[in-house]
Amino acid sequence: MRSSINKSSNKSSKIQSLLTGQNIVYGGMAWAVGSLLFFLLFSVTIPGENRFGYLFGTYILECVPFLAAAWLCYRNWGSPQIPSGRNVWLGIGLGMFAYLLANVIFGVWELHFHLDPDVSPADFFYLISYVSIGWGMVLAVLPRRLNLEMWQWGIVGAIAAVGIAFAIWILVAAPGANDPTQAVVALETAKNLPGWVVGIDNLLSPLSRQVNFLYIVLDVCLLILASTLLLAFWGGRFAQSWRMIAAATLSLYIADMGFKYADAIAKAKGQEYESGGLLDVFFIFSAVLFAIGAALEYDVSSRSRRSNRRRTEGKQ
Repeated sequence: MRSSINKSSNKSSKIQSLLTGQNIVYGGMAWAVGSLLFFLLFSVTIPGENRFGYLFGTYILECVPFLAAAWLCYRNWGSPQIPSGRNVWLGIGLGMFAYLLANVIFGVWELHFHLDPDVSPADFFYLISYVSIGWGMVLAVLPRRLNLEMWQWGIVGAIAAVGIAFAIWILVAAPGANDPTQAVVALETAKNLPGWVVGIDNLLSPLSRQVNFLYIVLDVCLLILASTLLLAFWGGRFAQSWRMIAAATLSLYIADMGFKYADAIAKAKGQEYESGGLLDVFFIFSAVLFAIGAALEYDVSSRSRRSNRRRTEGKQ
């Protein structure tokens, strides 16, 4: 009995020794670089070539870091020593997991049913992920009693202005963005689809404009929250982890705006949008940076706990 307990504790300690902040940073960087190379090498294909293998690979490259980020956020939530608050990481972790579920659903919609709907069931989980991430960030900001200087508020305002301006340009000025006559009717092959898929698509299609507008609003809100958090934690012990979170949010914004623009261009040409464009790699960067941010905060809090324990033992 004791030997089995010792073996299990040894295994857990070995796993914990591998999951250090430094190892996760190196692993995340390797995953990001490998993903970028994959996109650069295989994103350009010959017309008519079967892209299933490439698209399936992009979903795997994206889902794995989101799963890792969700688990690392869950680990932070389970630690009472996390200084920014356990519920902060619960919110971000739920956002990572919801994004993972959304990717799986969207992948089934695109790769199995060969649909490019303006709205799909995946959007429900995408929106949940944005709200959850935003909730976590708000919980991180509230206890800090923001006392930003004027120049810092100026930076936040400038970031907000640029983000809003670019989002409006994507929404209004992009070719085909607001031309419903250019929209591709994705259900031309409806006879080959299950009835429930056709019914869901018909139910959700009228919500396209509202959902796209909501995405842009949430993207801008997350961008403002991330910049505020970055300045609030600037110079502290945990500044590095929140720099990663801010960079992750910026990557998510870039990927979303790139998706909106590519989708509008495809509609203007009378084509279906197909995922896997080069800017989609920023979705992977976002997940990797969220994972690294969670790992760095856990690593710093663990070191603080060990140093406090040593001080207590020294006093005794």
